[in-house]
Amino acid sequence: MTAIARPDEGPIGPEVPIWQPTTDLSLRPPLSPRQLAWRRFRRNRLAMTSLIVVVALAVIAILASVIAPYSPTEVDLKAFGKPPSLSHILGSDRSGRDVLSRLMHGARVSLSVGVVAVGIYLAIGITLGSLAGYRRGWTDAIIGRVTDTVMAIPALLIILAVVPLIGRSPLNIMIVIGLLNWPAVTRLVRGEFLSLREREFTLAARGIGARDRRIILRHILPNVTGPLVVLASFGMAEAMIIEAGLSVLGLGIQPPDASWGGDLQAATDVGVLTQKPWLWMAPGAAIAIAVLSINFIGDGLRDALDPRASGVRR
Repeated sequence: MTAIARPDEGPIGPEVPIWQPTTDLSLRPPLSPRQLAWRRFRRNRLAMTSLIVVVALAVIAILASVIAPYSPTEVDLKAFGKPPSLSHILGSDRSGRDVLSRLMHGARVSLSVGVVAVGIYLAIGITLGSLAGYRRGWTDAIIGRVTDTVMAIPALLIILAVVPLIGRSPLNIMIVIGLLNWPAVTRLVRGEFLSLREREFTLAARGIGARDRRIILRHILPNVTGPLVVLASFGMAEAMIIEAGLSVLGLGIQPPDASWGGDLQAATDVGVLTQKPWLWMAPGAAIAIAVLSINFIGDGLRDALDPRASGVRR
């Protein structure tokens, strides 16, 4: 007598279901805040494109000595102010130096000024803002008055007066810009600390005996990272513009050192503006592209790090 197999049985017994990866989002582990922020940022096409541009500029700046066709100070006696050609793709300046090579090496100065200056005033602003917002009282009052005093002084006038006295080296320019732009960071951090120090997680940490230093570094400060990253991105663009402006005025990086602002100084000559546009168009375009890209990255970070954001601009 032949046995009849049940529908759920194979030739040798019950069929065992084969595991397959599920596509049901409800069964996937929840994304962390960083993963959610990266997903929002990645969907912002303008911000992602700007990030690629800034990374490319950074790579060019790092490898400028290797990939630049000429030395930024090398003089070609046969090419004084010559237009773009096969030997000089972006032309040469009035001293016979290759514009493209100077552009690549100038990226080092502009990007370094932005990064170092922002690093300096972030360190100052975070320290003072944390102390003012967490301790309050007389500490907050003293730091607040110092911050208001520095903000009342036009930073550009101080830079114009101080830089010629201490020297026009890139490091001095970075330090001066960093020492004059920390008040905005201090106010931001102070406001965040005043709000976060009364939140439940801070009170719980204080209740179990955590020290103030641990509460500040481990519980409060990480929650201020988002606004600080956005502020730093915009601050980097501002520092690059200040450096370029100083160079155009003759108070920045001095020739023959390569600098976007220094090369743009050639645009102050009417003859160059009308007859030799390649001398100012290349550094001007480089400054515009770098600053706009950094600003677009800042916009993307602001949207991505906003917990209330339900959608992202495409």
